[in-house]
Amino acid sequence: MIETQPYANVRVRREAHIAVVTFNRPARANALDHAHLADIEAVALSFRDDVQTRAVVFTGAGRHFSSGADLRPRPSGTDADTGSGGRAPAGLLARRRQARMGERATLAICEMDQITIAAWNGAAMGGGGVLATAMDFRIGATDCFLQYPEIDIGVNLMWKGLPLITRLVGPARAKRLVAGGERVDAPTLAVWGVLDAVVPPDALMDTALAWANRYAAKSPIPAQMVKRSVNAIVGAADNAVMHMDVDQNLLAAGTEDRAVAASAHLRRLRGDGGEADAPPRFKGN
Repeated sequence: MIETQPYANVRVRREAHIAVVTFNRPARANALDHAHLADIEAVALSFRDDVQTRAVVFTGAGRHFSSGADLRPRPSGTDADTGSGGRAPAGLLARRRQARMGERATLAICEMDQITIAAWNGAAMGGGGVLATAMDFRIGATDCFLQYPEIDIGVNLMWKGLPLITRLVGPARAKRLVAGGERVDAPTLAVWGVLDAVVPPDALMDTALAWANRYAAKSPIPAQMVKRSVNAIVGAADNAVMHMDVDQNLLAAGTEDRAVAASAHLRRLRGDGGEADAPPRFKGN
């Protein structure tokens, strides 16, 4: 394959009718900061006028597909909830715009004409899970798993991710994942309909490329029309229902309960003795 279009956080390789997009921050488990999301959006949009490529495989460099929004500590004034990275702009309007970067990347993938396939290695957490569920098919390694940890840090799931997972698993399981924060392994993801195939890690890319070649061999006009029509059918109400998930996040991020959840999360990460194991007490404030 020929590598093209250099991006700081993403690798793109093309050969004939197939492309492979690799999230390329392995030292951070492919965590999604603002710059990484901007690269993902740019890559997805780069296929808009590409009539040569018919199928695109997305995967993560290193052990994990993506650990989700980059939540590493930042100087005061940064936006840790949205994974934007860097210093957040002043003013609510500007923060709302920046918080939509993940949504933009997700929608750019959803709106690709090409058939998209996630070669899902290791973790897909939070926003990483949203990106995986935005694709047409998901091939999972036996060690892959899905988790939406937002609930345990006191915020809601954003990036238009809720309808994506709900249409795959149904309402009760979506609530288990998003309101319960359950971590779900590969065999369960296959039973629930999230994964279309489960293979050993060393067979992951070969299998994903075989799927890509299968769909690239189809007549591209009807294949892409079918894809867009199916997506329109299942996603008809998405924008009407989920148009305020960024505002919900900004509201939740300013609550007392959010501060309690974030403090408890940091204590668990540090392993601060018995206090780290004590569940946070939420007041609904």
